[in-house]
Amino acid sequence: MSNMRSEREPAQLVIHNDDDTPDEFVVELLRRVFGKSEREAIALIARIEQEEKAACGPYPQSVAEALFKSAQQYISLARHGLKITLEEIKTPCELCGKPEGQTDVRIGGRTIWLCSDCIRAADSTSEEPEEKFDYACDVLDWHFAGVPRSKLVTTVRQFPGHMRADVQAAIDRLFSTAIRLYGINEEQRYETLSISRLLREGRHAQALAPLQYFDLEIGETNPVKCLDNGLWLCAQGDLRYAVLLCVHREYSRESGIRIEIAVPSGAAGAALVQQCFGELEQAVQAARTYRGKILSLDVDDDYRGRSRGITVHRLPPVSRSEVILPEQTLRLLERNVLNFVGTRDQLRRLGQSTRKGILLYGPPGTGKTHTIRYLATHLPGHTTLIITAEQMGLLSAYMSLARLLQPSMVVIEDVDLIARDRDDMGPCEESLLNKLLNEMDGLKEDAAILFVLTTNRPEDLEGALAGRPGRIDQAIEVPLPDETGRGKLVRLYGKGLPLEEAVAAEAARRSEGTSCAFIKELMRRLAQASLARDGGNSVISADIDEALDDMLFSGGRLNARLLGGAQQMAAG
Repeated sequence: MSNMRSEREPAQLVIHNDDDTPDEFVVELLRRVFGKSEREAIALIARIEQEEKAACGPYPQSVAEALFKSAQQYISLARHGLKITLEEIKTPCELCGKPEGQTDVRIGGRTIWLCSDCIRAADSTSEEPEEKFDYACDVLDWHFAGVPRSKLVTTVRQFPGHMRADVQAAIDRLFSTAIRLYGINEEQRYETLSISRLLREGRHAQALAPLQYFDLEIGETNPVKCLDNGLWLCAQGDLRYAVLLCVHREYSRESGIRIEIAVPSGAAGAALVQQCFGELEQAVQAARTYRGKILSLDVDDDYRGRSRGITVHRLPPVSRSEVILPEQTLRLLERNVLNFVGTRDQLRRLGQSTRKGILLYGPPGTGKTHTIRYLATHLPGHTTLIITAEQMGLLSAYMSLARLLQPSMVVIEDVDLIARDRDDMGPCEESLLNKLLNEMDGLKEDAAILFVLTTNRPEDLEGALAGRPGRIDQAIEVPLPDETGRGKLVRLYGKGLPLEEAVAAEAARRSEGTSCAFIKELMRRLAQASLARDGGNSVISADIDEALDDMLFSGGRLNARLLGGAQQMAAG
């Protein structure tokens, strides 16, 4: 019985009645954060109004904490006072009634809570000798004893490889009460396993093997343990069935997750298969593993534009004070992104579109990518997808993810590389541009997807992309920093240096016309000069002279341009 349990402390989130918070907002909170359907959300609101509160759960403690954090951010961004509390569940044992039920056990389609005494008693009575098998054909014949092979029916579903963690979680939940679980020896890596292959006998018989797990990084403290392959032997009442999990591999393409279920022919088996795949598909659609994170797709090394999986970026939070933009520009950005997202529900209710396109433009090194990180870490519940120009061949896959993981922000960096004037494009670039325009135009009006495009050369953008409403709704210039901004950058990048106020002010004044990237490099050179002169104990004006001379003059105009130096210096 030990394979039926998962040790975890249950918890629930309690939503308290608040007459000042609109019901429409609570419905969207329950849908977007808790994954409720609209009908479930409305029923829960009715219970809140009747009983002054209602609970969502139970959840494992780690899941409950993550949902609590997302809910609090969602409420805070909308400036509502809705109260949600995280509470432990005091669950009694469902066999003996003792108040210390601790372990959830899945029996059939139901989960029950048992105390430690009942768990030990069940373990002691359920031990029985286990037959030994060496080959998959023997174990399947044993499991389906009395059922001819010709009466077995199999059904297959294949899921994207990047949804591996969600599929694994669903499988663990669905088949936790399996009679047996075996690993399969895969001799030919690119020959996909199947039930028919497992039934081979003689010298082609498929050998059983130890279960093989691999760690899948999902941007959390601990990775998710996923099975490479597995054969579950299960029963529901008198109906026996087998489930095969394996990887479908194609060279230089993302691997797929193949699940095959074998049942005796008949209506009961067909209904069971439909139920199992229905739950698996719901788990993939919920996509809880990657929701709310910053993602990009992996591309193979031969540049064929094929994805092999998902990378989760763990970016440090960027505070508002760390965004070096003129205050007027920063407010414009926040109105068009953060405030817009906070009013999506109200806009949708008024019949307005909730999709949006933003273009950030300005010279290289002015902080466009840094600004995007600020947005990504201040959009609660949003999934951010970062697409570089060379990944535009994966745009369809990115957009499928964006729609699945809504609300989402799709970032396309250096869009000018694929959106120049059509007369300057080759046939491949034309195709990529059409893909982008079709995706931006094809979204539903109520889609919760935000496009943020960046470019260093707005004048090269094609008019169809840059000038038509519905594609780009707001262009925002990210300019070279002014003296106030340069002063902030000097203090930000030189925070570990012994900078006196007068020296910091001089560095800001003398770096007029330079980019954020230039000032970051300037601070590193000042550190080097200080270390060489007195071991890093002070920074003096002569250090600035030396650094600026090397960066702007001694290296020539090319060096100044590469470092993001003053435009007039680089040109002169």
